[in-house]
Amino acid sequence: MNWRDQLLEQLEFYWDHSLWPRVRGLTDEEYLWEPVGDMWSIREKPDGTFAIDWQLHPPEPPPVTTIAWRITHIAVGCFGQRAASHFKAEVPTLEITSWPGDADTAVSMLQDTYKAWHGGVKSLSESEFLAPVGEAEPGYAEYPFAALVLHITREVCHHGGEIGVLRDLYRAGLR
Repeated sequence: MNWRDQLLEQLEFYWDHSLWPRVRGLTDEEYLWEPVGDMWSIREKPDGTFAIDWQLHPPEPPPVTTIAWRITHIAVGCFGQRAASHFKAEVPTLEITSWPGDADTAVSMLQDTYKAWHGGVKSLSESEFLAPVGEAEPGYAEYPFAALVLHITREVCHHGGEIGVLRDLYRAGLR
């Protein structure tokens, strides 16, 4: 069995049948919708650029996050950061991103970083896939790359499900 292909198929299935259909057609109003107070989101700064609400050590309990926060977390924090550090992809990372203030830009960023991550993982040989991740991934350095792929897929499924629920609530008129 080729474990790399099996794990990629899991991510592809989730992307094709769950996440991608749920983010297509996203409006700017939904993207930035804050159904409860004190949510974390993407916010416009005085200079017209946007920034993400974030702390190294979030408060307990952690804040509820908007669709904007969740999409950019997946795009930049999950796919982009890893595609750049492991595959030298030229995609947004935490250090060099322009946080998107609108839904279309965010969805495009999500698609681009997904493709970069997916393509990078697909390029790995079986031995590379089973080898330790290395220092580019603090917390996973000694684990096989396969463990990182599982972690990223788990994060994407987790936050993607939350995006779906928020869209359902918005569509149901809870605004």
